[in-house]
Amino acid sequence: MSSAWNASDVTPDGAAWLASAGTYPRSTLALWEERPDAPVVLPCGSVFDVVSAPAMFGRRMLDRLWDDGPGSGPVAQFRGRMLLFAAPGTAQRLPALLEWEEWGGRDSREATRTDAVPPLLCHGTGDAVTVPAPSEGTPPATPAGSASRWLVAPDTRQPWLPGPEVLLWAAVRAARSAVRISIFPPADQDAKVYDVSRRR
Repeated sequence: MSSAWNASDVTPDGAAWLASAGTYPRSTLALWEERPDAPVVLPCGSVFDVVSAPAMFGRRMLDRLWDDGPGSGPVAQFRGRMLLFAAPGTAQRLPALLEWEEWGGRDSREATRTDAVPPLLCHGTGDAVTVPAPSEGTPPATPAGSASRWLVAPDTRQPWLPGPEVLLWAAVRAARSAVRISIFPPADQDAKVYDVSRRR
């Protein structure tokens, strides 16, 4: 793979970590060596789980993680969804935590803390996700918001991955902030830079 990496590109160590999720890591790395702009389908459950959120809500979760929390693991945008890479087991545990985390009582007329949380897709054991190419290169023309790219690219062979409690915390805070956010995002919404050195 190329030795000239952009900040949003996956490093060679990050590519090795991603490839280790598959059955044939060397084949995946060989494909990326030949075609660094190729997205790839990887299984979840052993190396990482993935929590997929609608793009706008996922961006709010990511902002909460970096502004008020411990940071995030790798994060990608793919076909209008935000893919938050999480610790294995998160996909099994997070839905139960979201259901349990209530604002009020169980009465259907009372609001719960997670009412404003859109359905999150949790991919774990037995699931697979398509991840963006390790190198952005020159992306083809795509409708606004549908570009596939890394927002926080994997950069080590053992990246820190948030667990279900951290993602629950981010989802609840993103839902709370949703009422204060304009439906018109600022023009530079994709310009945010996350300081990975702050990661715990």
